[in-house]
Amino acid sequence: MVASTQYQVTPRDLDVLLALVRGGTLASAGERLGVDASTVFRSLQRIERGLGRALFERTRSGYAPAELALELAGHAEQMEAALEAARSSAESTPSQVSGTVRITTTDTVLHGLVAPALRSLRTVHPLLGFELHTGNELASLTRRDADIAVRATKRPPQHLVGKHIGPIRVALYAAKRGGVRKFSDVQAGKADWIAPDDALPDHPSVVWRKRHFPKVVPRYRVNSILSVLELVALGLGVGVVPLFLAEGRRDVVRLSEPLAECETDLWLLTHPESRHLRRVGAVYGHLAKTLNLP
Repeated sequence: MVASTQYQVTPRDLDVLLALVRGGTLASAGERLGVDASTVFRSLQRIERGLGRALFERTRSGYAPAELALELAGHAEQMEAALEAARSSAESTPSQVSGTVRITTTDTVLHGLVAPALRSLRTVHPLLGFELHTGNELASLTRRDADIAVRATKRPPQHLVGKHIGPIRVALYAAKRGGVRKFSDVQAGKADWIAPDDALPDHPSVVWRKRHFPKVVPRYRVNSILSVLELVALGLGVGVVPLFLAEGRRDVVRLSEPLAECETDLWLLTHPESRHLRRVGAVYGHLAKTLNLP
């Protein structure tokens, strides 16, 4: 591959490379750019011919970026961040923050912590909008699939800016009006179990239950910890849920002390290139101040 004489990389070129780095496939990059996959392919061919170097390795799963592609994508992210900051400054007065902030978390953390915290932000920044993604997988902050992540983890990625909110403590709960009154009832096998085995096989609560109650087969299997709590509240059985989700409710009762073996940490995370954007910084700072764990 021979480079064109003094090829000049354009902002549009950087947009294409960044979209392909983030998307991983021609189709995904096309969706991000608002064009079809063939247009992305032709643009990539033109850029690679101009530079005289292959920027991606074509694999069965998609396009794997070479070192130069990652370097150029980094410049594209800086350009993107600067443009967003300029737009924010142009569209808002100094006291106003506007735009959409994308937050990724789990449904449990969203309902128990994030949503209540965002409620008070409406009066401070009424022009802000939010896209809230819930799932057990972590949306990529590097690819900018989200601006902020609120996640339970012992080891947050080192390339992200993070604040440790605190330890997530969990305990065993039952319905307040159910037949299970104390932990010894559970030890005696007098309770059905509700657990997230199928969706979260390595969840700390599952590991703990299998270690201490190896013969138990949960009667109800659900796809989230929030669902565990709701079924417990209905009196269908006992389950391990976070204190921040259950302690304020009158329909459940705690059967155990916090289970130290199940404890993990809650982190507030964002990408270094996103943190200085006014809309992201405003939400990140608010969550850092208001997210509290019992």
